[in-house]
Amino acid sequence: MELTVRGHSTYCYTGGKPFDPSRPTVVFLHGVLNDHSVWGLQTRYFAHHGWNVLAPDLPGHCRSGGEPPASVEDAAQFTIELLDAAKVERAALVGHSFGSLIALEAAARAPGRVSHLALCGTAAPMKVSPALLENSLNAPMKAIDMVNVFSHSMLAPPPSTLGPGTWLYGGSRALMRRVLAGNPRVNVFHRGFVACDSYGGGEAAMEKVRCPVLFVLGRDDAMTPPRAAQSLQAKATAGRTVIVGAGHQMMSEAPDAVLAALMEFLQT
Repeated sequence: MELTVRGHSTYCYTGGKPFDPSRPTVVFLHGVLNDHSVWGLQTRYFAHHGWNVLAPDLPGHCRSGGEPPASVEDAAQFTIELLDAAKVERAALVGHSFGSLIALEAAARAPGRVSHLALCGTAAPMKVSPALLENSLNAPMKAIDMVNVFSHSMLAPPPSTLGPGTWLYGGSRALMRRVLAGNPRVNVFHRGFVACDSYGGGEAAMEKVRCPVLFVLGRDDAMTPPRAAQSLQAKATAGRTVIVGAGHQMMSEAPDAVLAALMEFLQT
């Protein structure tokens, strides 16, 4: 599905079902150097069980045009404008990593338009190591390798992810390289990391959220360890937490557990 946002075409995966504004909608937001495909299992399930799904490629990423967001605040405003373009008054927001900060900020800016907020692999602040920041700018292939080591806690996924024989590290590296190469004008890797590292409004944003909040955290997450979400958990007035046996890339390492957590939460 293509939507025009800020004068540019934005690609949104709909889970294989036509978009129907009369149905409840859930928006899935990806992290740095990812695209809509990281939500493959979760988006297809909801699309085939009564929900509209919008899983956009963020601006300047892969199939979406426009300027890549340079801040969490800008990406959050884009998300609200995406709802406008889709003529959706109220939606559930699900975000992973950078996407979790975007979803949080969007829910704070437009609390009446967000029915549920699910934050996967989140942290406040979401600081990025100086080595990763430097390498994402000057040696992005090295940084991609570093991120994939830090993001995964197992060598092979369960069969329900992409099928037997799937190599988590190789698949994730290939995706990140493709996303990076997809924008020859802007280094979306470095820009995204700077946006995460610079965002200091997480706690203040959570105080403005008026909907139920779900934290899905990876027990073995070295990028955003569970303890890094404690400040947000303390501010969430209607929050619950699910710990899954996975690293940062929990959607591929623990796809069933992540899906089960989202199902229970969004169907409440």
